[in-house]
Parts: sequence; structure tokens; C-alpha cells
Amino acid sequence: MAFTDAGAGNLALHVGDDPADVRRRRDLLEAASGIKPRRFQYMNQVHGSDVLFLETSADAHDTAVPTADGLVSRGMPLAVMVADCVPVVMVAEPPSGTGSLPILAAVHAGRPGVAAGIVPGAIHKMRDAGAVDIRAWIGPSICGSCYEVPGSMRDSVTATVPAAWSETSWGTPGLDLPAGVRSQLEADGVAIEYSGQCTLENESLYSYRRNRHTGRFAGLVWTHE
Repeated sequence: MAFTDAGAGNLALHVGDDPADVRRRRDLLEAASGIKPRRFQYMNQVHGSDVLFLETSADAHDTAVPTADGLVSRGMPLAVMVADCVPVVMVAEPPSGTGSLPILAAVHAGRPGVAAGIVPGAIHKMRDAGAVDIRAWIGPSICGSCYEVPGSMRDSVTATVPAAWSETSWGTPGLDLPAGVRSQLEADGVAIEYSGQCTLENESLYSYRRNRHTGRFAGLVWTHE
């Protein structure tokens, strides 16, 4: 499990970067993680609530990747890309005595996804596959003190995720998406191993709110076969 930063470069194919450069950076991450000849499976993220269980990987270097905001697999390396949204990766052991690989998940939890329950959806998909003792890592994302939203938007989200209620450091309505994600994980009995820092406050991380046109860093989860 790892979260990259801007030092690893942009890992997204959809923000105007040279695709060859993006693929080279992805190659370097796969080599550094020791997963080759396997690849990290990326997804076409659309701020939805779909979670897919993948039996086999698509070509992770091709644009024809699964359209979803959550992926679950049995040992297949997974990736989620963000630049303020909450990246969540999860690992769970399979039932004892089955001989199966650990069950992995990568989730893109932006504002619409948090409100729609993308994280609980991924947890349930993992458990449907037999996962037990799920552990989660919450990657860097914009914090509640920095994420300003209209009051009506805060009301809409916190009607379903009360823990996401926030006020910015300058006194306006805000959303604390990491707190909302933590509340969802805790409600489902998932152990939280790590929660990352604020993207907007940290120049070593990509932030759409800070820079608008920017790259994407990744949350990565894998096992060694």
C-alpha cells in the first residue's frame, strides 16, 4: 500500500499530459513496487457510486479501463487517482483455510461519492467476496478547514453523512470529507490504519482547488504473490 505525491509525477491520462510520459511514470511505480509483470488497475472515475469486482484486469496502460469509482479484487493490484478527493485503499484477509489471495479495494471518494456511500459500497462488495478483518488507509485529501462549499451543499451532504459537517478556517460553510469517510469506515467496523494530510495545504501534493489545472497522485494497493 502506498500514496504517491507530486514527486512521482502526474499519473492521469485525462489532464492533458503526454500519454507516453504518464505510462512511463506508471511503469516506474510498478517496477518500484515489485509487482511486475502485473500492473496496477486504474479506473475511469466519474464521481458515481459504482463499485466493480474485477476477476481479470483490463490493460492498465490503455484508456479502455473500467468506469467506476471503486474497484475490488482478489489480489489484483489496484489504483485510485485524486487531487483533493479522498483516496481510500483497503486490504482484507480471505476466510481462513480457503487458500485465496487477500481481497483488495481502491475507492475514489469525492463529495458525490461520500454522500452516495461509495465507501460502504466497497466494504460490502469486499465482504460479499469473503473478506474478513478489513483494514483501511485514507490518503491525503482536502481537509474540512479548507474545503469551502455553499451552505445548501453542506446541508445536502450532511443530511446523510453528519460527520462531514465543517466550517472553514475563515468561517464559511465547509465539508470535511475525510471525517465523513472515517465515520463510514468506523460504522462498518473497519480498522483505520492511516489518515493523510491536507492536499491544499501541502505543495508536495496535487490540489485541484489550489491549482485548478493539475495532475493526479495515486493511492496504490497490492500484494506480493
